[in-house]
Amino acid sequence: MAMASISVLLVLCMVVPITLATDYTVGDSTGWVMGVDYSTWTSGKTFTVGDKLVFSYGGGHSVDEVSGSDYNSCTVGNSLTTDSSGATTITLNKAGTHYFICGAIGHCGSGMKLAVTVGSGSPTSTNTSPAASGGSTTTTTPTTTTPKSNMPESSSGNLSPFVGLVITWVSLFVLNFS
Repeated sequence: MAMASISVLLVLCMVVPITLATDYTVGDSTGWVMGVDYSTWTSGKTFTVGDKLVFSYGGGHSVDEVSGSDYNSCTVGNSLTTDSSGATTITLNKAGTHYFICGAIGHCGSGMKLAVTVGSGSPTSTNTSPAASGGSTTTTTPTTTTPKSNMPESSSGNLSPFVGLVITWVSLFVLNFS
């Protein structure tokens, strides 16, 4: 009886998908600074709901989430959210394009701006990255998995609530009938 329960548990774990979220360090080891082409940084990356953007930066900078028009014109002062702590983590909670700029005067105009298009989770999500210099848009559609050299810094796997419930149920069943 216990062996049958363990077999059922193993089959369920193989059938139920594991939810993965990825943490992306913006600018990789360089971080959120002037002089980085963030549109190049986003190319080859596919962002999905649940992923996190990790901004690391020194004093004199901020991470401001702004509208598309404020992003394009580098307008400071109308931020949807802002943080200047030096370590900002943004969870991408909804699909669509998210725009970030540095709120320090002149930094956005010098290229310290980031646009990420977040897909709902499809492996063929479209990644749109407006160029750091302004108005043009480049669209890439990944057709294969991201090459190892472009893999994000870390990812965390979380079991779905259903798998946790099944594991708990099977464990109690096995303990009661052993």
